[in-house]
Amino acid sequence: MAFEITKVRSSYPALDDGYAYLDAAAGTQMPRSVIEAISGAYLAGLGNLGGAFPASHRSDEIVRACRTALADLVGGEPEGVILGPNMTTLTYRLAETLSRSWARGDEVVLSRLDHDANVRPWVQAAARAGAVVRWAEVDAATGELASGQYDELLSESTRLVAVTAASNLIGTRPDVASIARKAHRLGALVYVDGVHATPHAAVDVSALGADFYATSSYKWSGPHVGAVIASPRLLESLHPDKLAPAPESVPGRFERGTLPFADLAGVVAAVEHLASLDPAATGTLRERVSASMTAVEAYEAALFASLTGGLEAIERVTTYGRAGSRAPTTCFNLAGMRPREVAEQLARRRVNVWNGDNYAWELARVLGIADSGGAVRAGVVHYNDESDVNRLLEAVDALAADL
Repeated sequence: MAFEITKVRSSYPALDDGYAYLDAAAGTQMPRSVIEAISGAYLAGLGNLGGAFPASHRSDEIVRACRTALADLVGGEPEGVILGPNMTTLTYRLAETLSRSWARGDEVVLSRLDHDANVRPWVQAAARAGAVVRWAEVDAATGELASGQYDELLSESTRLVAVTAASNLIGTRPDVASIARKAHRLGALVYVDGVHATPHAAVDVSALGADFYATSSYKWSGPHVGAVIASPRLLESLHPDKLAPAPESVPGRFERGTLPFADLAGVVAAVEHLASLDPAATGTLRERVSASMTAVEAYEAALFASLTGGLEAIERVTTYGRAGSRAPTTCFNLAGMRPREVAEQLARRRVNVWNGDNYAWELARVLGIADSGGAVRAGVVHYNDESDVNRLLEAVDALAADL
């Protein structure tokens, strides 16, 4: 299909401010439909769950619709969708629960490619249980996380493998399906951080082999809501700490406290927005969102090629990551300027980017940028266009020329 970028951009009110929003790896803007869904939920009136009155019934329906929409987004089951404030909080919650069955000598395999939210909860849980942490290493030159190394890392003592579906710093998309197959052959569970992957491609948790798949809707045009999607049968076997009167059923027993009902209405609208990005897509919500995200991936790939090619052509710029499969996110440094200075100069030119290690704490050390302020991160999502990319490239080129 022809990606209708003008129509897509017109649905995002924030883009009217004239800035080039190349900071989406840290959080996207919201389309009008999501904003209206959130405000509409408040305007209609909401109550807590399980009440005898209409406002409560509206909240019940919003929660049901949200679980269904998230399941359709990634190919899961609504009964296996755990909702929470963000991926980090939910991952800590799952780490606490899963590690209760770990013993001294058990092993957990982590990757240095990951955001620290898929590292530190497992490191800390392993330390409490006396389990051993083993590390999958990243090739510093290419940014690749080779799946072959897991043949040596995994053993019958492995209890869990945690791995990202896409790096939030350099975009690398490792072969999660291959890693998961190796883990499952030895009886280990696989926890996949899908936060950075979900905005950029169609997701199928079964094809990935993810026992747990984590995502955050504010990375794909929704509000600040996190979710972990798992098999309801697997969740039935786990027993997290909870309040005595809180639900015993899954997934409710994993959800601490009252959910943000209006924001959940926004999550539903965000999934529907993603499903609308290919106007020719038909069928169920799952079918439409898969078709639309496939179109998004192709559109973003062309933009990203312009972005990376342009940066690599600028003298004094060093880019990081050259993996064969990447989400459309890169980071770079400009010789003679610290990353924060570059970000500030770009902001003055109305270009939004991030700087630092972006919580890819282990990876920043592998790349050798941790002690010098990290790097400048830029990336594209479906509402970016060539003018955004060109403004960044022109601004970086101008900064380089002045040095």
